[in-house]
Amino acid sequence: MVNLYILGSGSPSPDNDRFGSSYVLRLGDEHLMFDCGPASTYKLMKMGISPTQIDHLFFTHHHFDHDVDYPCFLLTRWDTGAGQENRLCVYGPALTEQLTERILDERVGAFAHDWIARINHPLSLAAYTGRGGVLPRKPPSLDVQDIGVGKVAAGSSWEVKSAHAEHVQPYLDSLAYRVDSSEGSFVFTGDTTPCQTVLDLAKGVDVLVFVCVGIDHELNGKPDLEYMCGTTGAGKLAQDAGAKKLVLVHNTRIAGRGKMERAVADVARSYDGEVVFAEELLEVPL
Repeated sequence: MVNLYILGSGSPSPDNDRFGSSYVLRLGDEHLMFDCGPASTYKLMKMGISPTQIDHLFFTHHHFDHDVDYPCFLLTRWDTGAGQENRLCVYGPALTEQLTERILDERVGAFAHDWIARINHPLSLAAYTGRGGVLPRKPPSLDVQDIGVGKVAAGSSWEVKSAHAEHVQPYLDSLAYRVDSSEGSFVFTGDTTPCQTVLDLAKGVDVLVFVCVGIDHELNGKPDLEYMCGTTGAGKLAQDAGAKKLVLVHNTRIAGRGKMERAVADVARSYDGEVVFAEELLEVPL
C-alpha cells in the first residue's frame, strides 16, 4: 500500500488554509516524513497518523516553515510512545544535528526542562506507566545525522537518495530527496530553483512534489524566479524529467478560486502530465 499525505502545502506566511511544508509517504507499514513545518504534529493526527508511526524524518533545509514543529514532534512522539516506539532516524543537511542538540540536550536543550520533569515527577511517571511504559523512564533518544548527496536510508522495500537543491546558499544548505520503492518513485524537492541536480534526481519519477510559488509573468523582476520556482519552471522541469505526476506545493500565493486555475493552466503549457494542486490534509491519489 502506498499513500502520499500533504500536511503542509503553504509558505512562511499563514492563511486560513495552509501554512508551511510537510509531507508523509506511506509505503506498506512504514511512514517517511519530509519536513516538519508549522503544526505538522497536529496535522498528522488530523490525517489519522500517530507521530509514533513515523520512524524516518528527512529535512530539505532549515527555514522555519520547514522545521519549526520539530520540537513538538520529537517530544510528542517520545511522550505518547511510552518507550515502545521504534527508534527515530532523522536526516538533513548541515544544522540538523545542531538543531536537535539545541532542542533536547540535557545541558543546552531548549526543551530539556520538559523531559527532565517527565522522567522524574510522579504525575508524569503515572501517565507513562498508564500508557504501558516500564520504569525507569528514559530520556528522548534518536539517531540524527547531517547528510550530503547520495544514498541516505533504506527500508524493507524502499531506498532514499539525495541531491543538491539550489535555494539560499551559502546561508543554508538544501537537499531534494528521491524515494524508489516497489510501489513507485517519488521526489520531494523542498524549496529550489529548477536546477540540473534536481532534474537529474527526478528523471522518470512517478510523482514529483515540487515547489511553485507563483505564475511566472507575475514574478518577473522579483527574486523568486532566481531562488525559487514558478509555474513555467515547475512544468518544464517535470516535462524534461518525464515525471508522470506533478504535485504543486508551497503554493499560498496562487491558491484560491481563479488563481489556482490560472496556475495549473500555466503549468500545462510546458507539461503534459497530470497536475495536482496540493491542499493541506489532502491524500494524493496515486
